[in-house]
Amino acid sequence: MSVQDHFRNQHCLITGGSSGIGLALARQLAAAGAHVTILARRAEVLQTALQEIEAHRRTPEQRFICLQADVSNAATLVPLLEDYVAQSGTPDFLFNSAGISHPARFEETSLEIFQQLNAVNYLGTVYVTRTLIPGMLQRGSGHIINLSSVAGFIGTYGYTAYSATKFAIRGFSDTLRAELKPRHIRVSVVFPPDTDTPQLAYETPLKPPVTRELSKSAGLLSADVVANSILRGVARNRYIITPGSEATLFYALVHTLGNAVYWIMDRMIADALRKTGSR
Repeated sequence: MSVQDHFRNQHCLITGGSSGIGLALARQLAAAGAHVTILARRAEVLQTALQEIEAHRRTPEQRFICLQADVSNAATLVPLLEDYVAQSGTPDFLFNSAGISHPARFEETSLEIFQQLNAVNYLGTVYVTRTLIPGMLQRGSGHIINLSSVAGFIGTYGYTAYSATKFAIRGFSDTLRAELKPRHIRVSVVFPPDTDTPQLAYETPLKPPVTRELSKSAGLLSADVVANSILRGVARNRYIITPGSEATLFYALVHTLGNAVYWIMDRMIADALRKTGSR
C-alpha cells in the first residue's frame, strides 16, 4: 500500500512535531491527506511549524492542530492529551518523535543531564503512549511508532546518557509490540542514523573529539529522507525501520556478528583516539 493510501484521512499525532524529523513527518503526512496534530514545547515555533504544515495540505477537509506541552511533565501533559482526545478522538497513528541529546564522556556528564534525557526521551514516550493507549484498545486499532536511534542498538562513544534512553525505547517497544499485537494495535521502532536537524546542530559542538572523529565515517541524512523512510515502513507494517542504507547495514551487522561487532567498534575508537590525540 502506498503512503498516500495508508494515511489519507487518518488522524496522526506527532510529538516533537515542530522541528527536525517530527516536522518532516508532519509535512509529508499533510501531503498524503492525513489530519495532523503536532505537540512541542515552544509556542512560537509551533505556530510557525503549523503554517508550514498547512501549506502541504492535500484537501480542504484536513485538520491541523498544535498542542503546547513538555512531554517530560506528566502533570500537565496527561490532562492536556485527555482533553484533546475528548474533543478530537484518539489518533490512528502516534509518532513519538520528541527527543534531545547532550553528548559528553560519562565522567563529564552531570546527573542532571541523565535525568533530563531520561525524562524527555524515554519517560516522555511512555507518558504519551500510556495516555493514548486506552482509546486505541477500546477502538481495537492503532499504530504506535517510537523513534529510537542507531545509538539504541549499539553503544556509541560519548553518548552514555542518550544511548541509554534509546536502548530503553527499544526495550519498551519490544514489550509493547508483544502485548499489543494480539489486541490489533501495531508498534514500530525506528533507528535513524545522524540526521540533519536543529538537534544535531546543537550537539555537534558538544561532542568529544573522538565522537566527532567517529561521526566523520557516518553518512548524514536529511530529515525529509528519514521521514519518508519511516512512513514507507509504517505503510508496510514493519516493526523495525532503519532509514538509510548505512543504518540498515549496521543493524544487520550488529545482529549477525553478535559480540564480534565490539572488536570492530574498538578498532574504530582506537583509530579515532590516535587521530585526535585523546586519552
